[in-house]
Amino acid sequence: MQKTKSSIRRQYRQLQGSLDERGRREWAASEALALGRGGIAIVSSATGLVASTIGKGIRELKSGEQGAVDENGARRVRRPGGGRKRKEEEDPTLLSDLESLVEPETRGDPMSPLRWTCKSLRRLADELVAMGHEIGFRTVARLLKKLGYGLQANKKTTEGKQHPDRDAQFRYINRRTKRQLASGNPAISVDTKKKELVGNYKNGGRELMPQGEPDEVDVHDFRGELGRASPYGVYDIGDDSAWVSVGISSDTAEFAVESIRRWWNEMGYERYSDLDDLFVTADGGGSNGYRTRLWKLELQQLADEIGVPVTVCHFPPGTSKWNKIEHRLFSFITMNWRGKPLRTYQTIVNLIAATTTETGLDVHCELDDAEYEKGRKVTDDEMAVINIRRHRFHPEWNYTISPRS
Repeated sequence: MQKTKSSIRRQYRQLQGSLDERGRREWAASEALALGRGGIAIVSSATGLVASTIGKGIRELKSGEQGAVDENGARRVRRPGGGRKRKEEEDPTLLSDLESLVEPETRGDPMSPLRWTCKSLRRLADELVAMGHEIGFRTVARLLKKLGYGLQANKKTTEGKQHPDRDAQFRYINRRTKRQLASGNPAISVDTKKKELVGNYKNGGRELMPQGEPDEVDVHDFRGELGRASPYGVYDIGDDSAWVSVGISSDTAEFAVESIRRWWNEMGYERYSDLDDLFVTADGGGSNGYRTRLWKLELQQLADEIGVPVTVCHFPPGTSKWNKIEHRLFSFITMNWRGKPLRTYQTIVNLIAATTTETGLDVHCELDDAEYEKGRKVTDDEMAVINIRRHRFHPEWNYTISPRS
């Protein structure tokens, strides 16, 4: 029974994806020959192929022409040199003009036509047409890929104003940390986590709740009666454990060292009863900054109490995320309390203390309800009695404070 137009159309749609240009016209030609008179018109209407293409396929079938082959012996779809030339071959200046519009250097050129606009494909095509080229946005997309361009998001890599010895300080801290851990002495990473509003406020993230019954919180995030919580963490690098003091007062150097003191009394003393030295890595700023006088004065009192030197190495300014505590403790605390309103201080303490990881992170947390004086000044006389030895490499970042005899 002779095929109908709909059956030819259905068959063509099934085969279209697996046939190249020559295969499509030869298949259409064989169907037209099978139909006999009027077959070319019927197949052309069913497939959308023009009659001349089907006629060319019929001639190829009748002549037995196998077509040209490439250097590997495979059949070519077209003869060498066949087909329409690409735009960049017809228009020698097209690629250079396109690259002049999108190359990174044009961002600093105030006369560039796309300096302050979105470089979409259609916009680039319009600019090229205005420059005298005949081109569409799809061809622009192909040419950009050929030139090695693609959509790129901003990448956070620059850490503020970079110090020339940034990497050297990283290596210095790494060497000191390895040496400390190899000797069986503690190496801790300290920092203050982001301050959190305490109250019925929205907390980022989502939590499993019954469908349609979200936890309702206040619309506005104005500071309430409970104020803010300042979690200060002490992470033991070798033991994968941590102490967190949740402060209700100001985040000062006195509060920072008190948190280290609590870690030592509650956790460190039991594990490191025979220590020779306490090694601390800290950020370059904040309550434990290398320029903070009160930080050094409080560390001197701590060294006097525990009876061993306290060595401190600060990360260069603007590189706080390299501090171990950021991605081994604070990030997991944030994940643990996501979607949970921090309504009370006890809620914060419980959520921090319940934080754990697959590697066995153990976190102890307590509320520190002491009041710490903000802006406390340290005199030159007080600084003069600090038993500090600064290291030869960047003495402002690296120093050891020993107990006073």
